Parts: sequence; structure tokens; C-alpha cells
Amino acid sequence: MRFTILLCFLTVCFAHPAFPLAADAPVHGLWVWKTSTVLAPAGAAETLRDFAKAHDINEIYVSVSRRDDVAHDAPLIALIDRLHQAHIRVEALLDSIDADEAGQPRDSFLALARTIVQFNETHPQSRFDGIHLDVEPHQRAENKGAGNLGFLSGLIETFRGVRAIASAAHLTVDADIPNKLLKGDLEQRKALLTSVDRVTLMLYELSSPDDGKSDDSKVRKLQSAAERYLSMAYAGLDNAHVAPMIIGLRTPDYRDKLPSMLKSLDERQSAQPHYLGWAWHCYNDQLK
Repeated sequence: MRFTILLCFLTVCFAHPAFPLAADAPVHGLWVWKTSTVLAPAGAAETLRDFAKAHDINEIYVSVSRRDDVAHDAPLIALIDRLHQAHIRVEALLDSIDADEAGQPRDSFLALARTIVQFNETHPQSRFDGIHLDVEPHQRAENKGAGNLGFLSGLIETFRGVRAIASAAHLTVDADIPNKLLKGDLEQRKALLTSVDRVTLMLYELSSPDDGKSDDSKVRKLQSAAERYLSMAYAGLDNAHVAPMIIGLRTPDYRDKLPSMLKSLDERQSAQPHYLGWAWHCYNDQLK
């Protein structure tokens, strides 16, 4: 089952491939925020590439904002080239706190997605391989609280809008999601998990470096949570064509233990049919 999901994803992902990727390779992702600042120092692209290679990372999400002139961004173009040469996928990371809202917020966000398609048309040899969405309406005050999913239908419409733009250009769409979204009913989860090609669960704040717990206990806690949310997400959806899941962890929760925690996900979750891999949040923490 997991092989079938991976094969279907990779067929879409590499309809116009920048490089080959083994069909059974788990996803190992990395977020990069403030891309233009990260790339400003001499040799920054090579440093990022080398960090990715050293940690078995095979795709990177580089932030792109409305303020960026990506069509003429030479450092960004050079970064994509270097990452592709290292057999690393590159996704354009788009973020918003209100793109779920109809009207100007959503329209502006969809326009940014079209900018990525236009970039690829202008730079076919340095193209993005996908669009990565970090839309966080759950951070707004009116959307706080357990079970408060009033924003979900609008969020799904935005996801569908981006996917329509992206799929026509042979780009995949991955969406970051909080565990709150997995607590919806069957129809809500089905709508969410059919609106994009992949989801990345932000499995944050399970542990703290200073909580006094042993590494083994933190691994057990992580695996228990991963299994719980994977089960919760896909319950009742066995026969539906739904997005597989990447599990994202962040540096502040584990510090220098993060690589081993990520590795433990592959070791213990690879048999889960909807598990696709892990993602590391974020590269910027390594630069502090």
C-alpha cells in the first residue's frame, strides 16, 4: 500500500522531472524561511546544499513572498540549480495567516501561486518542483479553541485553488497542517486530505530539551503521537484517494537530538501505509 502511494505521488511529482528519485525513498524535507537573507552571504547556497546532503534531506521548502521578484532573483535561481544537481527537490514555500478568507486574501495568495508557475515557465531549467503551503488561520484569535474548525471549509477552498493552478503546471502541492485539523469528522478529513497531494503534520511541542525526560522516553512519546495522528487522519478513508502524510518536527523541541528523532520516525513508521517521511523545521535555527 505504501509503495503504491509513493509511486502515485512520484508519478505526479516528476511528470516533468528535474532529477530522478527512487520510488521507495522516504521524503526528508527542510524548511527555509527568509530565503533572500539566508542566501545573502557568499557561499550560502553551497552551505545549505551541504547541510542537506549531510542530513539525508532530499527536498527543501524555500520561502517566497509577494515582495520577492523571483523572476530576477539570481541567488534563488542558483540555489535551485545547485540543489537539483545534488538530487534535491525544491518547493516554493508560501505562507499566510488569512488566505483561507474569500476575496482579497485568497485572491492575493492564488496570485502568488501563479507567480511560481510563471517563474517555471521563464526558467524551465531551474524550476520549482512543487508548492508548499503554510496557511495558518488557526493562529487567529477567533479560530482558537478545541473543536473550533469554522475556518476549515475556507482553508480547503484555498488549497483546492492552489492545486488547480499547480497541477496544470505539473507541480505538486503540500500543505502544513496542525493536529487540530485531524480532529474533524469523516467528511471534513476527507475534504482536507483530497484537497492537496500531500500533507505535513506539524507535530510540535511534544517534548522540551529541559524537561528531564530520557531520550528513549521522548522517542516513545513521539512514536505514540505519530501513530495516533496517522490513525486519526485516515480512519474510515481506506478506499479514498487521499494525501499521504509527512511528519514535521522542530529544532526547539529536541535541539541536537532532532536528527535522531527524525530517524526514529522512518524506523518505526515506515510500515504505516500513509506515512511518507519526515521534515525538519527549520534550517534558519542552524544559522543562529
